[in-house]
Amino acid sequence: MRREVIAAIVCVLALLGCHSSVESSKDTQIEQQVRLMSKELIVLATPPNKDSYYAGVMEDIFAFHVGYVEQARDYDDIIILAGSDYYEKYVAALGEGHVVRAEMQDIWIRDFSTSNAVNPMLFRYTSAGQGGGRKGQREADFVQERFATYLEGADIGYGESDWLNDGGNFVDDYAGNVVISRKFLRDNGLNEEQGRAAIQRSTGAKTVAFIEADEQGGLEHADGVVAFIGENTLVMNSYPEDPDYSAKLKTDLRQGLPNVIIHEIVTPYDGSQIYDERFGSACGLYTNMLVTPERIYFPQFGIPEDAHALKQIRGWTDRKVIPVQSSQVCQMGGGVRCMSWQLRGEGAKAFLSFAQSG
Repeated sequence: MRREVIAAIVCVLALLGCHSSVESSKDTQIEQQVRLMSKELIVLATPPNKDSYYAGVMEDIFAFHVGYVEQARDYDDIIILAGSDYYEKYVAALGEGHVVRAEMQDIWIRDFSTSNAVNPMLFRYTSAGQGGGRKGQREADFVQERFATYLEGADIGYGESDWLNDGGNFVDDYAGNVVISRKFLRDNGLNEEQGRAAIQRSTGAKTVAFIEADEQGGLEHADGVVAFIGENTLVMNSYPEDPDYSAKLKTDLRQGLPNVIIHEIVTPYDGSQIYDERFGSACGLYTNMLVTPERIYFPQFGIPEDAHALKQIRGWTDRKVIPVQSSQVCQMGGGVRCMSWQLRGEGAKAFLSFAQSG
């Protein structure tokens, strides 16, 4: 965005007493005002109280959360929903302003929360994230119901859908383009034509690309394969070791999203350490980034390819790219995007006010 346009926005929306000359406004003042107007609410979650599944990696989760908040808090509103077991520890590290006493039932809040920060849609969380099967679906429903009580308490308007789908399997550019894995079709017993119509009716999407996940079984989320970094601009993993899959992925994307530009990012995938064999690894997957209107929170893994990936993404976008160390949690199967729920505008204000008042 040009300096003149930014200055005009600041003058009108922030009701500043601007001079007619753009040169009289300091860049720092403009940037501060634009930053305030473009804030996203990012919400993270600790494990539930008395949890045993994450006990062995709780210090890693804590380190990731603290580092993430420290990187993001100068730019966006970011809070952690913490059960009583963890609340004091997080407050000691980050202060009360970034920690809310609220117990979620899992750390992967992306999957059981609403999709799209502007027009929230709550799909039915699938059993895959809770181990699969009927027991897994009962647990998934419980996890999501606990989350939904906070949505309702904050009086946030959102759509609901009975279609089974995780938030990590809904990747969109806020301009009508959506990428979703074919797990959605299998979970709901739909063919592609029916699935496309279902997504379009539920979300208002214009174009939908169905892809095969790069690892079959388990979660099969699209956000480990692709990421939108802007309107009609998509980043996908590179797969030099699997050219057939790469070619099929590009074909599916181009058929479903004919007007979208596709970039391939370096992908030094590392599956050598996996916390739970049901879910694979997200180590080396830069596509699991969190994208907001003005910024990209970009995974880093402490490896040589980090610098190359940063250079690539900064060459493809005007958004500010903010590195977030993710090596602590990637072996659990997720990272920056998987750990984050996003809200924007009035919904963000309502949830933040409700959460902090409780």
